[in-house]
Order: sequence, then structure tokens, then C-alpha cells
Amino acid sequence: MNNFAHRLLGISILAAFYFAGGKLGLTLAFLNPSATAVWPALGIALAALLIFGRDLWPGVLLGAFLVNLTTSGNISTSVTIAVGNTLEAVTGAFLIHRFAGGRNAMKRSSDIFRFAFLGGMVSTTIAATIGVWSLVWADPTLSNHALSIWETWWLGDAASIIVFAPVFLLWNSTSFVRWRLPVVLEALGLFASLIVIGLLVFSNVLTSGLQNYPLEFLCIPFLIWAATRFGPREAALATIVLSGPAIWGTLNGFGPFARDTDNESLLLLQAFLCVSAVMTISLASEVSERRRTEREARILAGVDRLTGLGNYRKLIDTLELEIKRAERTKRTFVVILMDLDGLKRINDVYGHQVGNQALCRLANVLKLHSRGIDTPARFGGDEFALVLPECGLEFARSIAERLSEHLANDGEVPALRVSIGYSVFPHSATTVDGLIREADRALYVMKHRHHSNYSLPTESA
Repeated sequence: MNNFAHRLLGISILAAFYFAGGKLGLTLAFLNPSATAVWPALGIALAALLIFGRDLWPGVLLGAFLVNLTTSGNISTSVTIAVGNTLEAVTGAFLIHRFAGGRNAMKRSSDIFRFAFLGGMVSTTIAATIGVWSLVWADPTLSNHALSIWETWWLGDAASIIVFAPVFLLWNSTSFVRWRLPVVLEALGLFASLIVIGLLVFSNVLTSGLQNYPLEFLCIPFLIWAATRFGPREAALATIVLSGPAIWGTLNGFGPFARDTDNESLLLLQAFLCVSAVMTISLASEVSERRRTEREARILAGVDRLTGLGNYRKLIDTLELEIKRAERTKRTFVVILMDLDGLKRINDVYGHQVGNQALCRLANVLKLHSRGIDTPARFGGDEFALVLPECGLEFARSIAERLSEHLANDGEVPALRVSIGYSVFPHSATTVDGLIREADRALYVMKHRHHSNYSLPTESA
């Protein structure tokens, strides 16, 4: 499919979704047939422009025109309103792309607040202003209600961006993770609880017939549950799930936001849902960022910064785990210690930068020739270790000989050589300290033999 056909298909799909969302929203238009406090079409349009590109704007124009033309407008007002809706979506997409991270706006709390302000509060004034002007121009008797219509139009569009758009952005940008059964059950429990608490708060079950009882705060713990136990994607969906029973109850005259008119009731409810969505997704973003930072810190805590191998702590943890596994499986494993010969003389002759490069050369050889189950680590200074699970001494010797040969013949100056020592669990020792001590003792026996005849090659070599 060529680019033109692909774009045409995208425009058609967006127009269809915009039309469907617009017709659904206008079923709740109580103040004026063209203005509603619930307008999911804009959230769909903005998310599509951010994800697939702003060149899909004709889909918004076409969908908005058809929605208004088939509702109550004539051709002129339908065209004007459609232009306003399109400018609103394109402007919101531009502002969010420029100042709030674009399609990744939900990853940082600072971008989430910019998203809500620029997309939800600033760009939405365009369609509300143009739309109300066109209605008053076509029917001057509406001028007495122009401000009320504008407020309804603006807040409906703002809620659409703040509540609906994040769901599409997050479920598109966040990779899917296969949940374990306990996590699936917890998620089901969370969303079931949101529906139940929504039905309780936005009804007269808990208030014994009292109207407007302020119980909306009971929803907050469940939104916090979604934000702290899951992530921004599930947090955004939680607000949508809560909005279902909330809208149903409010329109039936129940809950803390029920007022004399349905339109006023929906406006108050939408304001509550907007604030809840922004705070819940922001909290989820902060929690996710902290978890990511802690995960990276745990990884870095076990990594040697110079070589990228595991550090001493990683080596000890690995040995402890291998001892437990070997005791359970009754299999042996080998610990190899390697010492880079002549590192001090390399530093003296070539400088410490070359000495660091020599350490990295040895580390790279270890990475290259280790199996996936092996653990190479920097033991400290010029000493390295390699833990070889489920093998014997002969296999370990063949690995070490291959390492030594590759290191000595890598073609770089200075040429490098290592002294090697082995220990085998459980024959050499059965503890971490014992295994390291035995391998270290064998290493220094070999190192003593190397020391008497080791000399640095020259550049010409």
C-alpha cells in the first residue's frame, strides 16, 4: 500500500471514530444540541494526531462536519464548527508535541501537567469560541445563553483530552508485560472495586435518600491503588472505569454532583474526573519513575563501572546462589581467578589510560568467551573472576586456555598475559571464602612462575 492510500485509510478510520464518538457525546447535550459536557471524539482525535501524525487532520474535519450536519446544524454552521474542531485538535497536538513530550507526554509528571494545561485548557478554547460564535450568528436568540454554552463546550472538550486521550496514548506507547496470575487477579479486583465504589458513591445507597452528599472522596483510595500498584496505563483506565457509574448515577439525580439540571451536574462531574485523572496519572508516573530508578540502581550496584562486568558484590552473591544450587543438584562448579600480569609496569611505561584499556581488553575477552550461564566479574584491582556453573576442572581449564590465547593474540600493544587459579566446589572448598582462597592460592603459584620471566613488549613488537 502506497503512502497516499495509507494516509487515506487513516483519515477514513479517524473520521469514522470521530463521528461515532461525537454522536455518542451529543446524546448528552442538554443545554444546546451542539454543545455537550461529554465529548470523547476530541480525545480520540488528539491521540490519533499525536500517534500517527498531524497530517490526518482531514479525518477530524470530515468527522466533525458529519456529526454536526446529522445532528441539528445546517451546512454553514456545520462547516464552521468542523473547522473549529479541527483547529482545536491540530493546535493541541502541536502544543503538546512542542512543549509536553508529544506522544510520550504521560511518562513524566511535569509533561502530564503541561499536557493537561496546553491540550486540555488552552487549545479547547478554539472550538468553543468558534462554535458558539457560529451558533449565535445563525440564531441571535442564543446570545443570552452564549456563556453557558461556551462553558459546556469548553469543559466537555477539556475533559475529553484530559480523561480519554491519555488512555490511547499510554496503551499505544507502553509495551505489554505478561502478568502473573496474582497480578491479573489484583487488577480484576481493582476494576471491580472501582465499579462498586462508583455505584455506591453515585447513588442513594449510602445516603438514605439524602441529595448531594459529599462522598466523592471515597473514590480516591482506589485511584491511588491503581497508581501505586500498577502504572500510568492502568491508572488512566481506572479513571475511565470510574466515569461509567459516575455518569450514570449523576444523570439519574444521585451522587455529590447532582444538581437541578443535567448539564450543570455533568459539568461538576467532569471537573472532578479531570482533576482525578491528572493527579492519578501523575502519581502513577512518579511511582513508575522511582521503580525504574531503583531497578537501575540495583543493577549498577552489581556492576563495575570501568569494565561493565559484575563487581565484587555481584561475585559474592553469585557464589552464594551457586553453592545452594550445587548442594541441591549435587553438581560441581568451578571458580576461576585471573590476575593481569604486569599491570603496574604497563601503567609506568604506557600510562594509566592504557592500563585501564588493558583491564577492559581482558573484560571484553571474558564477555566474549563466557556462556550465558557464566558470571564474569572484576574481583578487584587487576584481578578478575569467572564462575562456571555445572562443569568440572577439565572444562574450566579449556575455557581458561582459550581466554589466555585470545588475549595474548589480540594484536594490541602491549600484549597481555594472565595468571590463573582454579577452585572446584565441593572438592576444593564448600564456602564462598574457601573457594576464593583456594583459587587465589593456585593463582599466585602460577603468578610466581610468570613473574621471573615477564617483560613488556615494545611498540615495534
